[in-house]
Amino acid sequence: MKNDTDRKSEYLAVAVARVLAQALSNIITANESLMQSLWETYMNLPEDQLVLIRLLNSSDAKSALPALMLIQNCIQGNRTRAQLLIRTPVGARLCVCLLDKMASTYEAEEGTDDSNAFDIGYAIFSRLLEAGLVPEMYAKLSIKDEIVTPHQTVILKLVDSYLQATPMAAKDVKTFNLRQSLGQLLGSCFFAMSSYSQRALRRALGSPSTETFPENGAPAELDVLLPKVCEALVLVSQCIVTLLLDDEKDPSTPNPSTPQPPLKTFFNSLRSESHRLDESLVEVLRLLDRFLPRINFGKAVPVVGAEASSTAQHTDTGFSYLKRDLVRLLGVLCHENKAVQDRIRECGGIEVVMNLCVVDERNPYLREHAIFTLHNLLKGNTENQSLVQEIQPASQWDEDGVLRDTPGAAVRK
Repeated sequence: MKNDTDRKSEYLAVAVARVLAQALSNIITANESLMQSLWETYMNLPEDQLVLIRLLNSSDAKSALPALMLIQNCIQGNRTRAQLLIRTPVGARLCVCLLDKMASTYEAEEGTDDSNAFDIGYAIFSRLLEAGLVPEMYAKLSIKDEIVTPHQTVILKLVDSYLQATPMAAKDVKTFNLRQSLGQLLGSCFFAMSSYSQRALRRALGSPSTETFPENGAPAELDVLLPKVCEALVLVSQCIVTLLLDDEKDPSTPNPSTPQPPLKTFFNSLRSESHRLDESLVEVLRLLDRFLPRINFGKAVPVVGAEASSTAQHTDTGFSYLKRDLVRLLGVLCHENKAVQDRIRECGGIEVVMNLCVVDERNPYLREHAIFTLHNLLKGNTENQSLVQEIQPASQWDEDGVLRDTPGAAVRK
């Protein structure tokens, strides 16, 4: 009986809070001074006293909607209030609740309260992104000793969605600056995730060398965080590609008198320790090609001999599209850039790309993207063309009429 009474009281409290939040949202609309006062008060409250957090954490989307609308009204067109949402402790907690709500309503049926909650949450996130505050939010939600957190992954998914829906050609100073800040965030994320992935893959392969493998075919050490890191790496790669392609469509800058270098120049100049972005891409792809067997006609196809064929059969969650998007990014970076083409050749990248010109059900259109990248590597580069002439794929037809790679894959004559 007591439990029923408690649940009823809880339900009534949430219902009252929902009505009050809706009323507040209506009252402050078009009342700038009241909105500013209310938001400053809310952003300085202790976490346990902020009703917006309780409403967002409710499993009932009807309770979350008024809170989301109130947040949207307060930060719309006001960067100062948006900054409070990111920089105050209670504001950061609200951001976590917002991302949790969006993650739980992402696949909601159109027209439902859950779907409406996601749409308003996405509008809030878009305003934060356009205010240039998403990199700061991403940093705020980091956790010590974790390369990427679940909330940071949600941020990357939302950034990817925004970039797909909103062309980022630098037609004005605001868009240009936003593009630059996102470029810096994505570059930093890429190197962090790439370095982590390389270390984890080398440990799994049983040796610091990329040429040796465990004799029993089982991973020497399997990093349970690797799939999540690779999932985030796919998102980062997709975001970088979208930015680069938008930039190539319209390379103009908002101030012609002081032209800025294209985004491709920025990404190609990035460096982590002694490696550039393209070199890091090649090394990750080299390791992945040895760690993950291709999936062809529903079966794993080993690329380095039978002894390594079971290396990654333990789990493939998080690895979907990884090779495809990484090789696609490599192709965009080297397009009509001889310095990058040469660097890729010197670090063995041409052989790596040639080995990816295959069918892999885990990576739809991998072969097409690898061929496109190979084309960009060879275009206008006689040294790269000569190298390819010296290489032949070592393969043979099996009894099913399928061309199977033999150990060593692409080799020189």
